Amino acid sequence: MDHHKRTIVEDITSVLADRIVRGELLPDEKLRQDHIAEEFGASHVPVREAFRQLEARGLAVSIPRRGVRVSTFDVSEAKEVAEMRSVLEVLALRHAFPHLNAQTFALAQQAIDEGEKAQDIYTWEDANQRFHRTIVADCKMPKLLATLDDLHVASARFLFATWKSKWETRIEHDHRTIVRALKNGDIENAAKVLERHVKLTGRKLSSFL
Repeated sequence: MDHHKRTIVEDITSVLADRIVRGELLPDEKLRQDHIAEEFGASHVPVREAFRQLEARGLAVSIPRRGVRVSTFDVSEAKEVAEMRSVLEVLALRHAFPHLNAQTFALAQQAIDEGEKAQDIYTWEDANQRFHRTIVADCKMPKLLATLDDLHVASARFLFATWKSKWETRIEHDHRTIVRALKNGDIENAAKVLERHVKLTGRKLSSFL
């Protein structure tokens, strides 16, 4: 696949993934190849490739005689994602720990500050995801990071689907505790708080679902 075609595929995949995660495309809604190709001024080839990438990320599913549709989700999936994240993020954090530096902590703190100032759920989740990505980015395990990215997308989808009430700003106590422990060289406490934090978030989302 040439660079231009790959860029079109990436653009289509990114836009559709964002619409699915935000709930603009609903579970079991059909992804209409003709409409999407027309919207992006593309042939059906990159659209089909984008569909395959969405399927690989768990955001779409191809059903015989019903076409490609937005994947559905339930409580058990939310729990599974939280359990996986709680284990894999701690694994990534332990491997990233020896490589953490002042820049890492500055970026993590920036994400915390932006999250605490967020006026809507989408801005908050962007900051939240950047925080979690920042503290594990130096784990030197690209496949693990790719898996975590997909799990974060799933978590965000559950979050946006369940959050119905008015958004209220919040203090990120766990995030601050994790950064403080890491700065002090206390990886055990940082890992313990991170695991608890992710599991608790998963339980909250499951209860809403």
